[in-house]
Amino acid sequence: ARGATVAVVAGGERVVGTLAFADRLKPDAAAAVARLKAWGIEPLLASGDHEAAARWVAEQLGIARVHAPLLPEDKRRLVRELQRQGLRVAFVGDGINDAPSLMQADVGVAIGTGTDIALEAADVVLPGARVGAVAEARELAARSYALTVRNVMLALAVNGAGVLASLTGRVHPAWAMAAMAASLALVICSSLLLPLGPAEGR
Repeated sequence: ARGATVAVVAGGERVVGTLAFADRLKPDAAAAVARLKAWGIEPLLASGDHEAAARWVAEQLGIARVHAPLLPEDKRRLVRELQRQGLRVAFVGDGINDAPSLMQADVGVAIGTGTDIALEAADVVLPGARVGAVAEARELAARSYALTVRNVMLALAVNGAGVLASLTGRVHPAWAMAAMAASLALVICSSLLLPLGPAEGR
């Protein structure tokens, strides 16, 4: 029912039992996928496991597109095909078999508890073993970009006004320099607010 791999245990010439091996989902995985989907990001599961197991995992996480079973080169080929369709691809993995795909993707993200090869191949390494860190990293990146744009606009506005006022003689150059220093202080203070923003599951 869970796409488990069943092993038969025999003793002598008769079956004495069976063992079922199934994937165990990380507690924050479903919430992380939901957050990514809310941002318009389409999740896709590419797995080396057999198809039944991969589809069971995808069903629990709300992932519609499943590709399994895949070899490392198959995963890389899948990433390349998505890129040829004009899509920007982020690949998340932690195993040796994920390294080619991590390098092929536009953004390769490795979980910090992964293999050394995966960590070396990735563009971004997230500490710990929490899948939720992927969604948090996406949120932090978006907030950082918005903050950068805001700071640039703020600095341009203050400095531009100071330069114009100084050139027209309305403000003494010393005051214009003070305004420039003030704009720098505002940018620094604005940047310091970033870590204070909300982050779920922190």
